[in-house]
Amino acid sequence: MSRAHSHLRASLFLAAVSPCGATTRTAARRELSARPAPLKPGMEYQDAVRTLNTLQTNASYLEQVKSQQGDPQTKLEAMKLYLARSGLQVEDLDRLNIIHITGTKGKGSTCAFTERILRSYGLKTGFFSSPHLVQVRERIRINGQPISPELFTKHFWHLYHRLEETKDSKSCVSMPAYFRFLTLMAFHVFLQEKVDLAVVEVGIGGAYDCTNIIRKPVVCGVSSLGIDHTSLLGDTVEKIAWQKGGIFKHGVPAFTVPQHDGPLAVLKERAEQISCPLYLCPPLEALEEGGPPLALGLEGEHQRSNAALALQLARCWLQQKEHPGIRELKASRPSLLQQPPLAPVFQPPSHMRLGLRDTEWPGRAQVLRHGYLTWYLDGAHTSSSMQACVRWFRQALLREERQSSGPEVRVLLFNSTGDRDPTALLKLLQPCQFDYAVFCPNLTEVSSKGNADQQNFTVTLDQVMLRCLEHQQLWNHLDEKQASPDLWSATSPEPGGPASLRLAPCPPHTHSTSSLVFSCILNALQWITQGRDPVFQPPSPPRGLLAHPVAGSGASALREAAAIHVLVTGSLHLVGGVLKLLEPSLSQ
Repeated sequence: MSRAHSHLRASLFLAAVSPCGATTRTAARRELSARPAPLKPGMEYQDAVRTLNTLQTNASYLEQVKSQQGDPQTKLEAMKLYLARSGLQVEDLDRLNIIHITGTKGKGSTCAFTERILRSYGLKTGFFSSPHLVQVRERIRINGQPISPELFTKHFWHLYHRLEETKDSKSCVSMPAYFRFLTLMAFHVFLQEKVDLAVVEVGIGGAYDCTNIIRKPVVCGVSSLGIDHTSLLGDTVEKIAWQKGGIFKHGVPAFTVPQHDGPLAVLKERAEQISCPLYLCPPLEALEEGGPPLALGLEGEHQRSNAALALQLARCWLQQKEHPGIRELKASRPSLLQQPPLAPVFQPPSHMRLGLRDTEWPGRAQVLRHGYLTWYLDGAHTSSSMQACVRWFRQALLREERQSSGPEVRVLLFNSTGDRDPTALLKLLQPCQFDYAVFCPNLTEVSSKGNADQQNFTVTLDQVMLRCLEHQQLWNHLDEKQASPDLWSATSPEPGGPASLRLAPCPPHTHSTSSLVFSCILNALQWITQGRDPVFQPPSPPRGLLAHPVAGSGASALREAAAIHVLVTGSLHLVGGVLKLLEPSLSQ
């Protein structure tokens, strides 16, 4: 470890920004990095989740896998074998009438819009997504609701025992990894619950994602593309587009939103290679012509692109299934020869309008108003999604700040994980002029023993704390340099997207931000709220939480503020941990 890193680690604890002593840290490190032996199977939900967590890949093994990546096609074939061992064949999945959706950003929101639209037609829907925010059962939904703890427990143990009974004596691997297991479980749940359709969100990529054992979806969708998961998918948008286009199937209609020329050409080529009819979605404005504006349940201009894709996917599904009142429409010729044909322009009927309006998708451009505090929650974790997040946050601030008189405090709560570039994300956040930047790992509490849903064995406490300190160091460095006044105007808008996504120029950034690091979300929220959040009322903060000079002076400012605006972003897991504490009903 470098001298700088050693100094940073020491300063964290000596300055008492993190209140945990050495004993707690050691215990927490064991809790994060050790893989507990599976508990004796019971029928309690937490028992099932703890056993599921043993299928997570621990940190040291994960590094080994990254350095020795095998043939991805072989891994996909292995998923088919797991499916067969679980008692299903790939042909059984055809009965689920699947809508398969991938993309870099907006794929979850697109799934949520699509599912809600089709549910408004009285159809019984299944919805598989990732990651979960508070409880793992959120990943598998029936009619928009997470399956109950009882249903989760029942299906978990049925699948777990089935895989145990069918394991190969020659193989040391009897269970699929965490995400694969949940994918298999979702298929079993949807089939046994007899859903009319299943909306399935790709985990990572597309071509070699374990959801891609689906052989005959009804329709496929690709949301906006960008750079993410580069160690697995490639370091250019074109390479990533090749992976995403891997979900296309022969003769199955596919839709995508406007993309940059390079990745769009890759998608078009992938579709042509297997005779997949690919269509480009017209903007939402085209579908609003001649009718009232479409109201969206999700905030932010960037959601209009996701809604446009969802409308095409839902309409195509209804048409393919010969739903009454849905007639066939012809696609338009592309405006440019190299582009796919344009999907039909139509006026969304009332069921589609209601579906868009009533869509809920927590943790994405979500606002919670708790007395003096307003929480802005968005799991943006790529540069392009952070641009959209900042745009939404600034617009929301303009609305909120008109309603208060007196001093206001802006707080950033941030973390990022994996191979994301924190410098790029933090640079985009600088012009928001935060008074305090707070960094903490995605841990609700230092020890997660009491809540299996929040356990994570893929990283150690040392790793996540060091990363938070690096985030703080990056932020302080950017703060000293001050953000460029043309940072916003230099950003290109989304191709074919609303012009409002071009971030407006702002004056030179002269605002100085104080920064703090906490060892868990609970301690960070205790400091930010100062007991003023009527919902979040934890026990008294631990001794030493205010020992650091910045923490002490900041506490006074927070206690005296007429309004506190807190943006939580950088990681959906961070947003989930915050939601767990701010919305206790989500844990029930």
